[in-house]
Formats: sequence, C-alpha cells, structure tokens
Amino acid sequence: MSEAATTQLPEVPIVSEEPPPPFLRTLAPLLRSLERQVRDWLDSKRKFPLSTIQRAEMEGLAEDLRRQAEALDVEKPFLVIMLMGGTGVGKSTLLNALAGSPIAQASFTRPTTRDPVVYFHHSVRTDRLDPALRLCRLAQHDREGLIQKVIVDTPDLDSNDLANREKLKALLPIADIVLYVGSQEKYHDRLGWDLFKEQRQRKAFAFVLNKWDRCVTGESGLRPDEDLVQDLKAEGFTNPLLFRTTAQIWLDTAIKAGSANLLPPKPADLVEGEQFALLRNWLELGLTRLEIEAVKARGVGQLLTTLIRIVDGLRPPNLTEEGEKVKEAWRHILSEEAAVQTEVLVGTLEPYQTEVEHHFSVEDQQRFRGLMAAYLRLTTRLRYAGSSLRDRIPLAGRLLAGSKMETPVEWNLGAFVQECARTAGERVLDRRASALVNRLLVEGDHKGFPLNLLNDPTAMVGKLDWRERVTRGVIDALAEVEQEATHPTGWRRIVRNALSLLANTVPEVSFIVTAGVILYNFIVNQQTPGLFEMSLILIIPLTVIIIFHLLILLLLPIRWHAIRGRFLARLKRRLIEDLDRVYLPIPGEIAQALVDERKRVDELISETKTIADWLAERQHAAQVSELYGT
Repeated sequence: MSEAATTQLPEVPIVSEEPPPPFLRTLAPLLRSLERQVRDWLDSKRKFPLSTIQRAEMEGLAEDLRRQAEALDVEKPFLVIMLMGGTGVGKSTLLNALAGSPIAQASFTRPTTRDPVVYFHHSVRTDRLDPALRLCRLAQHDREGLIQKVIVDTPDLDSNDLANREKLKALLPIADIVLYVGSQEKYHDRLGWDLFKEQRQRKAFAFVLNKWDRCVTGESGLRPDEDLVQDLKAEGFTNPLLFRTTAQIWLDTAIKAGSANLLPPKPADLVEGEQFALLRNWLELGLTRLEIEAVKARGVGQLLTTLIRIVDGLRPPNLTEEGEKVKEAWRHILSEEAAVQTEVLVGTLEPYQTEVEHHFSVEDQQRFRGLMAAYLRLTTRLRYAGSSLRDRIPLAGRLLAGSKMETPVEWNLGAFVQECARTAGERVLDRRASALVNRLLVEGDHKGFPLNLLNDPTAMVGKLDWRERVTRGVIDALAEVEQEATHPTGWRRIVRNALSLLANTVPEVSFIVTAGVILYNFIVNQQTPGLFEMSLILIIPLTVIIIFHLLILLLLPIRWHAIRGRFLARLKRRLIEDLDRVYLPIPGEIAQALVDERKRVDELISETKTIADWLAERQHAAQVSELYGT
C-alpha cells in the first residue's frame, strides 16, 4: 500500500501524570441557564415574528442544550459513538466484530438493523442513557476499555423503509462521534454524503472503509480509500481519521477463538493495510478521559457556535431611521386627511349656522344686566324665533313641557355634534377612514418599513371608534371658539369690558336722568309734561341701548362667517392632533420594540459567547482535531 493512500493515525497517548479534575460538570448548569434564556426568549412577545421553521430550529437547539446539560452532569460522562452507513456496508458486522460475538443481526442481502442496538458497559444504569436510546435494543458488556463508551448501531440511512431513516435522524443529535461506515460500493452515496455534510459542523466524524479485501484488487486507478480521503480533505478534514477493516474476518476469528472480551489473534488471511485492530485499540485506549472531555467540549462548542449563528440571523432589523421617515411621511398624509375631514364636518354644520349663532349670542349675553340684558333677550328671541334646531336635533330644552315657544338657552352640544358626525360619516368619513389606513401602509412600504410589522397595529387603530374622537374634536373646537367669542383677549377684551360696563350702566342712568329732568320740571318749574316728554323716558334709554347694541354688533360681531373661520382652524388643529396621537407613534413604537428585541438577542449571543470562551479556555489539549473539519 502506498504512503499517499495511508492516513496517519494517532498513537495511543501514554498518560504519565495524574490528569486535572473534570470540568464538564461545571458546564452543565451553564447550559441549563442558557437553555432557560433561549426558551424565555422564544416565549416572549415580539414585534419581529419567527417563522415556523425558525421557531422549530430554535426549539431543537434548546432541546440539544438540555440534553447536553443532562449528559454532562455526571462524574464520568460517557461517549456516544454512533455507526452510520448504507445498506450492506457491514455496520452490524463491525459492531459484532468489536463485541467479539454476534450481538447485532447482520445480512449481506437486505437491511436488518431495523431497531438500533445500544452496546454499553453493565455498570452504566439504563436510566443514564438518553431516553431515545432506552427504546432501542440494549446489549451490555464487561469490557473495561469501553466503560465510558456507548456504541450504537443505527438503521441503514438508505433503507427503503422511511421509518428506519427517521429513526437514524432522531438518534443523530445524541451522538458525540459518528463512525461513518462505508464499503467499496457505498462509501460516497448521495444520501449518506448529504447527511454527513449536514452534520459535519455539529458532530465529530471518524470513517471506516469496511470490506477492505474487496478494495485491494491490484487494478489501476484511484482506490476507494484514496478517493474518500480526497473528498474528505475537500470538505475541510486536513487529516481525516480513516480505518480500513474487514470486520467479517475478525468476527469469524473471534467466534472460533471465543474471545469476546479480548482482541482475538490476528487472522492469517488479512490483506495489507487492514486496520481493524487499530480501530478497536483507538476505541478502547485512544479515547481516554482527556479525549472524551475534549470531544464533549468540542461538541458543546459547536452547539454554541451554531446557536450564535442562528440567533444572530434572527436579530430584528434596526428600523429607527425608517421609522422616522415613515413618521414624517405620515404627518403630511394625516394633515391632508384632517383638512378634508374638517371641511366635511364644517359642511355638516352649515345648515345649523343660525342655531350656532343663537347659542353663541345667548352665551355672550350672560355678561349684561338690567335694561340691556332685557333688550338683548327680547331681540334675540325675536331674531331666532324661526329656529328649527329643536325639530332637527336633540336639545335639552326639547324635553321641557311647553317649550316650543321658547328659544333654548342651553342646548345638548354632545347630541348636536354626534348628529353632525353621523351625517358626515354616512357621507364621506366612513370610507375615508378605511382608505386612510391603506394610504399609510403604502407610504410605509415605500419608505422601507416592512408591511407585516405595520399592518396589524395600523389596522387596529383604524378600527377604533373615530366618531367619538371626531365628536370630541368638534366639541372642543366649538368650546374654544365660544371662549374666544365670549371672553376675547387683547384690544377686543378692553372694548368688550368697556362696552359691557357702559351698556350695563348708561341705559339705567339715562332712564333715571330723563325721568329726573321731567320730574324736576314738573315740581320746580311747574311744567306739565306732555306725551312726547313722557315718551322720552323710554325713547332715550332705548336709543342708548340700540346704540350700544349697534356698537356690539360692529365691534364684537357673532356671525357664522366670522365664527366659521376660527372654528375651521381650531377643528383642523384638533383633528390633526388626534390623528397624530393615534397614528404617528406606531412606526416609532415598532422600531423601539425591535431595538429592545435586538438588545435581547445581543444579550443572548453575549451570554452564549461567554460560555463558549470559558469552554475554549478550559479544553484540554487532546488529539481529536482529526475528527473535525474546518
């Protein structure tokens, strides 16, 4: 056999001094803590959803952490070595040869390993085995060299029975080392190679090319072992651990010699390069506690690396910048929408402008007293005598008996505005409320904000009772305009106070003065007043009142055309504030929630890296690098 075809195998290490104490038990609580963090993270509410596949993958990793923690929380953890290969490559025969007796069924013509076989030391309690292994066929032994090893013969990976393949895949997560068994016909079949590539970053791999006597035929060309080594190097295995065996010959020899617990005599008819004895020696003596801990630690390290990679890929995007862009774009849309809604709502108030003026006038007249107040009540009643407000919308005065001849002073503003909102909704606003949500979502999508994040919260806000908000906005706007009209500021306040003071005093003064003058002339000057002089007692105060009324109408008018402009501005501002309040926080809240979720992901990754670094620092130097590819 050529040097190029021979893979350099490690010599069995000779331990000359007491090894350091085990550290894997310290790792178990760390893994349990990490598993709890992973499950808490999975169970937490999130804005950035996980797909079904992503969640299943994370659940699997959490389960792997739990399994590893349980396996390591023992004084002497055992190593699970799993045989994997296709039909007819001789896995069962290899296990029988290692055991020195036919403990597993074998056949050259059909798959026979339907139920996995677990080969373990009798000192290991079955409850220490993984629950999946307890359901397999159990075979105990008393081989001291394998006291910390559990060898599992698995179903054929290319079996026509899909159930067998599923059994194999269910057992693979338990394995620490996968012993990939092939033959000259099946060392690189597609199913096995794909499964190997899928698991190579998670598990340690050693390779067995069984039926070696069929590989050495003297024919020219690349031998199966040389071809396999080339392929493994291409997959990153710098120095793959490959054993060339003829298990059937060793099994036959062991049966004849009855040496189940000892290495049987070397068969005389072995071909050159046969390495079954080296494989058995590696399993019993080469995998010491140092190597077992190194493999265990390396397996945990690979699990942690996989966890970091997958969790890092689940980190939510940072949408803070996009959220600000969406917020600014929405602000313009909401302003336009508020302007349209304002025009619609003000339009519904147009038929009731007389009633609005009436209400404002009555409220404004509360500041007048005496003759001026009586005059204004009379003129207001005459002016709005034809008001049909009570017949069209609910009013408080409508409930009063015999009030049809009275113009109500206090009216049911809430019912009035609700009626206006209902009318506006039936006309336009109901349809616009739905269209607004669609406009906002489309604009958010244009700004790069994922629709799946915006859709639900925006649609939920769109389903809120907007009529209640509109009613409140109209009431507040009317209240503000009323406050401005009845309690002005600045120069208007000075004029109003002056007019109020004069209107409340001058008519009475003019009445008293006129009456006094007439009475004085009658008593002192003995002038009997005529009809005209007597009428002056009413005419002069009335004239004064009318003059003040004209001044009030001129300087402090309460007319719909004056009220409408201020009401329009106030209502628009109210509606903008209301729409901004319910819609604008949505992108920012989502973006902030994603920032918080990113922090949780970063914390989980940081915790995992801390454990991985701690593990790397404490791994013992052991010759297991050939079991892993780069």
